Amino acid sequence: MVSSATLQTLLFTIAPILLPRLITYYRTARATTTSQHVPVKPVPRKTRRALNILFISTTFALLSTLPYFSPENIFSLTSSRLQTPTDVLFTRLATLRPPTPTDTIIRTKLLSLESRLLYLTHGPTPLTTCPFCSSSTPESYLYFSLPTLLLPHLFHLTILGLATSSILTSRAANRKFRTPATIAGLALAAADVYFLATYDHKLNTRATRLEELDPFHWRARVYRGLAIAFLDALLAAALYLSSTNRLFVTPASVAERIETATRVLEATQRKLGAVGIVRNVLVRDEGLRRRGEGYWVREGRIMSEVFEERDVLERVNEVLGSGRVDLEEVEKEAGRYAERVTGLVGLGVSAGMDEGAKIAEDEE
Repeated sequence: MVSSATLQTLLFTIAPILLPRLITYYRTARATTTSQHVPVKPVPRKTRRALNILFISTTFALLSTLPYFSPENIFSLTSSRLQTPTDVLFTRLATLRPPTPTDTIIRTKLLSLESRLLYLTHGPTPLTTCPFCSSSTPESYLYFSLPTLLLPHLFHLTILGLATSSILTSRAANRKFRTPATIAGLALAAADVYFLATYDHKLNTRATRLEELDPFHWRARVYRGLAIAFLDALLAAALYLSSTNRLFVTPASVAERIETATRVLEATQRKLGAVGIVRNVLVRDEGLRRRGEGYWVREGRIMSEVFEERDVLERVNEVLGSGRVDLEEVEKEAGRYAERVTGLVGLGVSAGMDEGAKIAEDEE
């Protein structure tokens, strides 16, 4: 696996180039979202389910990096060097905890330096359970470790697929993030396999102190969990920003806007039809018509009585006299509104008259 020094070198080399590009991309996406005047909305119910799944996955990934959930490294546990004799190593281990059957199996395997190097690279599982692994063929340890290595990545890809499925997220989020998330998950699995396959397990040969040992297997577990947690958190942030219209907003196509407008008009038409039916029933039924007329008569009498009260008159005169209400502007606004309404009615009437005139001319 890449050493920390190499990672620092790459970070200091790539960061000055990558960071400005990321800032520019964020500003561009933010400006595009702002220019479209899309209102911010709460997180949809489907997206909340996807965020919960990603949160659980991130939690498990972070928990997997803790030493409690990792197999024991007997060299770190006993503070022993790589060259420590086997008897001394397991005597120290017995003073820390009771011996287990696994200790007996590992004790028979850690007799050579090559076995100890492979132990640090692949962990204790191949030494205790692999029936075909041999220190003379280090590739056998890799072949045995691959299924165990790929298992968390397969689980992670399943989580990414669920979080970006159309069942849990919107169609727009499914189109935007499903393919990038799948590619990122596959790239993470490929990188994990690549680092294990290309790691030189003999690097620890020259280590004479415990601090110089490189426990690759345990270090890879930590990096794997952190990478999966980071990818899940990044996808969760993208889903949240996209679902609330804070970022990654894609303008609706002409067909989608026409479809949405058509649905709104159809719903409005249905509501107006229902109102017309109710109004027709009220007008035709004598009892309901009387109740309606009585309501408006009482409403007019009550409002007139309210405006005749002294306190109300004083407050109205106070407001009108203070200049806080511009009566001329109110009258102009009412006139403009009346002109718009009567203009639409006039257009409809004139259009009907023109149509009637044409029909009459055709009949002549």
